[in-house]
Amino acid sequence: MSPPLLSGLHHVTLPVSDLETSTAWYTSTLGATRVPGLDHHDPDGGRYSVVVTLPGLDVPVQLRLAPAAAAMPSTYDPLTLSVADESGLHTWARHLDALGIEHGPVKPARLGHALAFHDPDGTMLRLYATPAGGLAAALKEVGRT
Repeated sequence: MSPPLLSGLHHVTLPVSDLETSTAWYTSTLGATRVPGLDHHDPDGGRYSVVVTLPGLDVPVQLRLAPAAAAMPSTYDPLTLSVADESGLHTWARHLDALGIEHGPVKPARLGHALAFHDPDGTMLRLYATPAGGLAAALKEVGRT
């Protein structure tokens, strides 16, 4: 029996050690907009999660207060965002430079080029240039080899 079809991605959750610091960083660095009506609160009224939207992304990102998880060394990239092309990656590199945010070089990746950097908790984020013809076409092409 095949599993039922999924209809999409609902949201992405990232662990953070400080909601205010992370919300400010995602706002200034990625242009995030906080959605206060989606804040999560514990039974005592303490806020433990903030939801933001990112320009160009149809899926919201939840910044969840989880200091122990946020402190884990990030050797992988739980969030990879797409930009239009390689020149867009260079534009992002200049933006990160202007904000004083360290990042790796724009370099070849499996499907095009990518740029990596870290949020205030050390979570690796990656920007990936959308391959010519789109991601679906690139995946189809890779599947043929």
